[in-house]
Amino acid sequence: MEIQWLGTAGFKISTREACFLTDPYLSRNADASPCQHLAPSDLRGASHIFISHGHFDHILDIPAVVEETGACVVCSPTAAHTLSGMGVPEKKIRPVDNEDFEVEFNGIKAGCFYSRHIRFDLRLMVSTIIRAREKLSEIIPLFLDFPCGQVLGWRFEIENRSILFFGSGGSTTRELQRLGLNWDILLLPLQGHSRICDKALTYVDILRPGLVIPHHQDDFFPPLSQTVDITQFTDQVAKNFPETKVIPMDLNETVSIL
Repeated sequence: MEIQWLGTAGFKISTREACFLTDPYLSRNADASPCQHLAPSDLRGASHIFISHGHFDHILDIPAVVEETGACVVCSPTAAHTLSGMGVPEKKIRPVDNEDFEVEFNGIKAGCFYSRHIRFDLRLMVSTIIRAREKLSEIIPLFLDFPCGQVLGWRFEIENRSILFFGSGGSTTRELQRLGLNWDILLLPLQGHSRICDKALTYVDILRPGLVIPHHQDDFFPPLSQTVDITQFTDQVAKNFPETKVIPMDLNETVSIL
């Protein structure tokens, strides 16, 4: 199995028999760091796209990706409505309105669970407004036109390994405890809070994954976003959870899971 980080919460996960995507957002803006050189055509081969929520940095490129790949989009009803309005054919959209949803394809089993978007704290909101004050008129429509909707987390069973994917880090302790222990791989977002590293450690403490791949820490749409220094997170995991390995990835890097 290979896992490629596409930036933000986007991943391309491939086996010999299958390929699927999570939250593929490639567009960015001219000031983004690092620059993204991939295009939707580079994602051909994907049969399914699993969406965590409807914000622009998670679904903006879905119409182009679907056009290139023909993939089926699995998402919340809110995201489905947005994507339909963007021209994605309804036959390519599979809305999920309950936590019992499961789908199997090419040896992969996927199931959803309800999650939450992280709540932006006051410190982060003030600093973001200060940075973005001259571009607020451009940024506000991105939130109005791309409502969040119900946030979905995804669990995948692939090649006898379990993967847990979160597109945002707002889950409660009780919600995480319901998922159980000892996941093989945790795809964990680190963006959206001034103490995001501390919040991410809670996920590791409760879920006890064997491997963590951090994501969403990139400066994907400045001045709205910023690069997150995840050193505190990686250091604390190494100190407090030595049985858990962390692999920080560069944009578009691929890791092989043996």
